[in-house]
Amino acid sequence: MASQRDIRRRIRDVGRIKQITRAMQFVAASKLKRAQDSTLAARPYSEKIDEVLADLAAVIAADEHPLLSRREGGKRLLVLITSDRGLAGPLNTNTIRFAARVITEHTGDLAVVSVGRKGRDAMRRARVPLEAHFAGFGDRPAFADVIPLARLVTDGFVSGEFGQIDLVYPRFVSTLIQRPVMETLLPVAPAEDTEGIPGNQFIFEPNPGAVLEQLLPRYVATRLFQAVLEAKASEESSRMVAMKNATENADDLIDEYTLAYNKVRQANITREMIEIATGAQTH
Repeated sequence: MASQRDIRRRIRDVGRIKQITRAMQFVAASKLKRAQDSTLAARPYSEKIDEVLADLAAVIAADEHPLLSRREGGKRLLVLITSDRGLAGPLNTNTIRFAARVITEHTGDLAVVSVGRKGRDAMRRARVPLEAHFAGFGDRPAFADVIPLARLVTDGFVSGEFGQIDLVYPRFVSTLIQRPVMETLLPVAPAEDTEGIPGNQFIFEPNPGAVLEQLLPRYVATRLFQAVLEAKASEESSRMVAMKNATENADDLIDEYTLAYNKVRQANITREMIEIATGAQTH
């Protein structure tokens, strides 16, 4: 049985850890509010630009623009988006496992670009070669941060190096739910037919091709930026929940140690009283 001194030290150590986890919980909650607001505010724009591109793709022949058709012979590129830091619960593990299944199914004809240090480290441990790595977007990702990544994937697709670009990232559903998803970024899929009519019949001025030429680079960067925002909101929500659980577990552990301490203390007092009584009877 541990001594009173040992148990007191354990209580003190757990108390210090609890202070850290509680502070991290509050910091994550503060960052989550900002990240969640940014993510939800950007979603309508991202969804609308998806719709417009799909409508354009439906009225323009796939061979009229290099971003509308799959590049035959090119590798499939997987853009894996994770966080730079840990202590975010199972978020990164779930996202990396999700990506690993895709990588296993397409071994040999698949390339990977990592966004976030956790994804990069996991790919290196698995000996998966990386085409490129991006990190350091910080707590407030800016649209300009994804421009180099957007150029890389667009140039690789146009050149034929990549035949298809897919995104894997944790989509923010709620504070308690973050779901790994995979979405195709390129080529742009045309809008589905509705009663035999391809897409929505809009009039594009000056013409669909000119609109498409201006919109496609923006579309790629917007989709990437939205995925980064979703990953950031997911990271902060998962970290907040993880630190909250850690704080509660620390409370439970302190209660257990306190109970053990009181039992040891009571046993010592009882033993001392017996020794005193025995000594008095002896004299």
